[in-house]
Parts: sequence; C-alpha cells; structure tokens
Amino acid sequence: MKAMLLEAICDLDTEPEPLRLQEVADPEPAEHEVRIRVSVCGVCHTELDEIEGRTPPPHLPVIPGHQVVGIVDRTGAGVSRHALGDRVGVGWIFSACGQCAYCLRGDENLCPDFMATGRDRHGGYAEYLCVPEAFAIGVPENLADVDAAPLFCAGAIGYRSLRLCGIEDGDRLGLTGFGASAHLVLKMARHLFPASDVYVFARSEAEQAFARQLGARWAGATDATPPHGLHAIIDTTPAWLPIVSALRNLLPGGRLVVNAIRKESADQSALLEMHYPEHLWMEKEIKSVANVTRRDIGEFLDLAARIALKPETRVFELQSANEALLQLKRGDVRGAKVLAL
Repeated sequence: MKAMLLEAICDLDTEPEPLRLQEVADPEPAEHEVRIRVSVCGVCHTELDEIEGRTPPPHLPVIPGHQVVGIVDRTGAGVSRHALGDRVGVGWIFSACGQCAYCLRGDENLCPDFMATGRDRHGGYAEYLCVPEAFAIGVPENLADVDAAPLFCAGAIGYRSLRLCGIEDGDRLGLTGFGASAHLVLKMARHLFPASDVYVFARSEAEQAFARQLGARWAGATDATPPHGLHAIIDTTPAWLPIVSALRNLLPGGRLVVNAIRKESADQSALLEMHYPEHLWMEKEIKSVANVTRRDIGEFLDLAARIALKPETRVFELQSANEALLQLKRGDVRGAKVLAL
C-alpha cells in the first residue's frame, strides 16, 4: 500500500518535507482488530508536535494520522462489533487497557497504557489501517467522509473542552486561536448555548473575520481586551502568550481550558509577565485537556449529525501531506485540512 512515513524527528523550518511517500506491506488485522480501507484522513496540529518532537517520542518509523474515515474491508478472528462494508473512523485514541481505575470510571484518556493513533501505532496517512474493533467508531450516515474526518479529533477534543468549561446558557465563552478545533467549537456552542455570546482571539485579521462570519459576537487580536469579562475560555493554540492573555480576561471564578497536547517553547518568556493579582486571583481555574475518549467521539458525532454540523475543509492528495503540514506550520489554518485517498 502507499503510505506517508515519518522516519526521524525534525524541524519543518529546516526540513519542509518530513514525510516520505513509500510502498509498504498491507497490514493484516490481528485478533479482535479490523482493517480499514482509508478514504480520508484529517491533518492535525498534533502531527506537527509529533514530527518536531513535542509529544512523547513516536515509535519510528511511523505512519501519522489520527482523524481517519474509511470502510472495514477485513476482520480478524473474534470480531463482532463491525462487519465488512461498515463505515467507521478512528481518532487519537488507538487503545487503552480497559482495566485500570481511569478506564473503569470512563477516563480512558488518562490510562497509563493509552496508545495514540499515528504515534504509538500506525495511523491514517495510508491506504489501510488496522485498529482494535472496540476503538473503531461508526460514522453516522448523513456525514460525508471529508466532513467526518476532522470531527474525530478537532471536533471531539473541542467537544470535550466545551464540556470541561462547565458553562451554562447565557455565560460568555472565549476562544483563543481559530483553527480546525475552535471553529467547530463555535458552531457547537451556538447550538448548545444559544444565549451565550462567543468571543474569539486570533492572530490574523482573516481568522478574526472568519470567526465573525461564523457568528462570533466579537473577534480581536490574541492580546486584545474584549468588551466584557468571560466566564470560560478555551485555548487551542500551541503558544504561551494566549494563556496569559486569557487569564487576564476571565471573570472571577472563571475557567481556562487548555486544549493543546504541547506548547511550543519559543515564547515561554510570556509566562514571566504573569502576575498573580491580575491573572490568577479571584479563584480563576486552569484545566488541561488530555486526549479524548471513545465517548467524546461517539457523542460528538451524534451531535454533529443531529445539527448538520459541517466543518470548513481544504482537501489535499495523500502525497501532498507535507504541503498541508507546512501550511499549518505557517499559520494557514482556516478550517481543517483533509487528505483524500
């Protein structure tokens, strides 16, 4: 099969083509696994983190990609959840142990044996992918493949972030950064909390205009001060400065939810500008988001199908994965990027 393979950690600024198109052996499903013939795979900022070394080390060489949609075309022994021809998808969670205290209480995203698709096991930048059947999620009929792919990570992690905010209808919500995840959160929030205004902080005027186009009450620069204090803010950026700015804009008792697997190190000096009275006093909270669960993906897909949520997408061919990643690196992030096979 054709696959885009990552063989070494590198910096895209000096190595703009980190993935190599190769012919590799077709995978065969093990017991309780299904093989998926991939139709599309979303491109995520987490892939940049993997390639540039900000995540736990990937098992090299590895095929990236964790927003996968396709058709079950082969099953291993003992498979009972899925049949040949079923349309399924795979998110960041490839597997978890199912037996630890975290898994038993539904927090499989915190499992010490958590395996990530496209990092710990081969992912969806390829024609085929094998995955444990329990972690292949059915795709609702009314979601097209290209629309469904970004929902498996950008959408699902946004859904988890919105839940962790703990807001009520009428509370003011902020979003810092306005890429694949945040634009879906805005659409979700407008449906789930119709009386809540959404305020967007983004680095470019194009992103700010896009946010207003999708219904944001206000949009401004990353370090801008909105007209009102906010009850909760979701940070979707790879940078530190938005954290400091967001804390300053929270109301007393407000919560900042950080939706990022890692932060880049270049602007850590921003943290030196943090002052307790301005940024943390008055019982403000900071909560990180770690991975997603199958519940997050399943519930969000059902919601997306119910409200006809359609992400903004830009489609690339598999062999153009490096180009899509480089655009993401350089800040060209309107909506979501998807590889079509």
